[in-house]
Amino acid sequence: MAIALEKIKQSLRTFAETEARGVSPLYEHLATKAAEDDDVAALLADARGGEARANLLLAVAHRLIQADPIHPLSRYYPSVGGFDGVDTETWPLFRSFLLERADRARELIATRYTQTNEVRRAALVYPAVAAAAKEAGGKIGLLEVGCSAGLLLGLDRFAYRYQCDGGEQLVAGPAKAAVGLHCALDLAPGGVLPKLPKKVAVAARTGLDRAPVDLSDEDELAWLEACVWADQVDRIRLLRTAAAEQRKHAPNLLAGDAVTDLATAAATVPAELPLVVLTSHALAYLGDRRADFVTELTRLAGERPVWWVSQEFYRAGLELVLPGREDLASGPSGAGAASGSGSTPSDPLQAVLGLTTWSEGKPSARPLARTTPHGQRMTWLPA
Repeated sequence: MAIALEKIKQSLRTFAETEARGVSPLYEHLATKAAEDDDVAALLADARGGEARANLLLAVAHRLIQADPIHPLSRYYPSVGGFDGVDTETWPLFRSFLLERADRARELIATRYTQTNEVRRAALVYPAVAAAAKEAGGKIGLLEVGCSAGLLLGLDRFAYRYQCDGGEQLVAGPAKAAVGLHCALDLAPGGVLPKLPKKVAVAARTGLDRAPVDLSDEDELAWLEACVWADQVDRIRLLRTAAAEQRKHAPNLLAGDAVTDLATAAATVPAELPLVVLTSHALAYLGDRRADFVTELTRLAGERPVWWVSQEFYRAGLELVLPGREDLASGPSGAGAASGSGSTPSDPLQAVLGLTTWSEGKPSARPLARTTPHGQRMTWLPA
């Protein structure tokens, strides 16, 4: 137990220092304090294999405060109407609130996964999906692995506005879309702004997840909202808007394993359609099975045209098909684990948007952009 507890506490510290710092003052504070508190950190000991991470603990606390929004702790949670910043009372209130509900917290920790369905990531992956569709020459079938509620499967129905550093704007998507996304876009040295089509034709869409979220179930939707950081209310509002839109056009969501059930999920996309497989911050959860996932993709590519759009930390994703690019490495190699890349608050976590195709069983991978985890900004890379 002592070894397991120390690993949990280190995971909490890593989250506070490399993911929450400079992004979420509330979650940075809570994770830092939890890493110093054996009783609170030990709640994560009931998590399923690989799930003992800060995001799960904080999502559980968020879900519990959703259910008890008049508790004094709620004043620190903007998602339930709070407006106080972190102060000396925040941690004592959080600690007592969570430990008083320890049995319910352990139950949620033991039965739930972190399932952040970050709608703004659609703005990051849209240029890569559009590039794949252009290369495919027409309509595509979209398969998202690690889809949660499948909100990214509706990316062709969203409107996009990319604000470039020079004042230029790029727009794409339907003009009257219910979901409008904004993303800052700058260029790395030698980079050229991507050409974005007005629309992408998605003829079939399937999501694969170990526990797909049914948005018609209010409790499931509440859990999805709880997985969004509580002091980032714009993300929650956007999630609700996208969820309402998705219920009008429900995609095909399958429960299954990202590796062993990948071929089954792909088979639901008509064989005549070029297949675009999308992953967005999903591979870190596969641990040492990430290479098996790429092996399955390679096998699929031997049967039909396949494009893999990946928006992952380099070591969790693109390194598998494009090794040796240390310039792309930043942040954790797996969820909640440091990569040793030297990421600091002045070197914010950045994932890599990649596009991979196969020819005669060999992958050809292109890094397209550096991206922030939640879709706020991307830096386009030179070809």
